[in-house]
Amino acid sequence: MNTSAEQLHHSKLNMNPEQKKDSKLFVDLDICSKNSCKDCEIKCSYLYHTENNGIASIRELANYFLVCRKCEEPHCVNACPVDALEQQKDKNKLLVRHNMRCISCKSCSYACPYGTIYPENLPFLIKNCDFCMDRREKEPLCISSCSYNAISIKTINKEDKKLDENTYLVGDNLVIHSTHWEWEKA
Repeated sequence: MNTSAEQLHHSKLNMNPEQKKDSKLFVDLDICSKNSCKDCEIKCSYLYHTENNGIASIRELANYFLVCRKCEEPHCVNACPVDALEQQKDKNKLLVRHNMRCISCKSCSYACPYGTIYPENLPFLIKNCDFCMDRREKEPLCISSCSYNAISIKTINKEDKKLDENTYLVGDNLVIHSTHWEWEKA
C-alpha cells in the first residue's frame, strides 16, 4: 500500500480522495505553525527507522498541496540547480520534490516570492510517514509525543457532506487542518 507521502514523491497522489468511513491521520498545521513548537521533537513508530520523524514528509506534502500559491511562472522550480522540483501541470500545478535529486540547497525556498516553501520542510534525508496503517493496535508515537496535540487519528464518515472549514483530505490516508491562502478567494 502506498502512503500519501510516497504517492506525492512518485507523482501518484490521489487528488480526489473519497470521504469513506475509516480512520485517517489528522494533523493541525495551524498548531504546528504557531511558533510554540520551535523544533518538532515528535517520536515516530516507524519500524525500520527509529530516528525517523515522518511528520516532516507530511508537513512538506501539506504545504505543497495547501499553502503553495501555484504560480504561473514557478520561481522555485526555476531556481533549483539540479531540477529536483517539478510543477505538475496535470495535477493543479502541484509541486513535487524529487528527493533523490535534491541536494537540500534550499534555493527553491529563497526564490519563492511568497515564502510558502519553508526551508525547515526540505530535509536532506528522506523521512516518509507510513501512517502506521498496519500498526494501529497501539496509538502511534507521534500522537502521544506531540505535546501540542497537533496530531490525532480521526474517523471520516461517509455521510459527511464536507469536512469542516479549513480541513482537507490530502490523499487517501491524511486529513489536514490549515488556514491557508486560496486562489479562488484572492
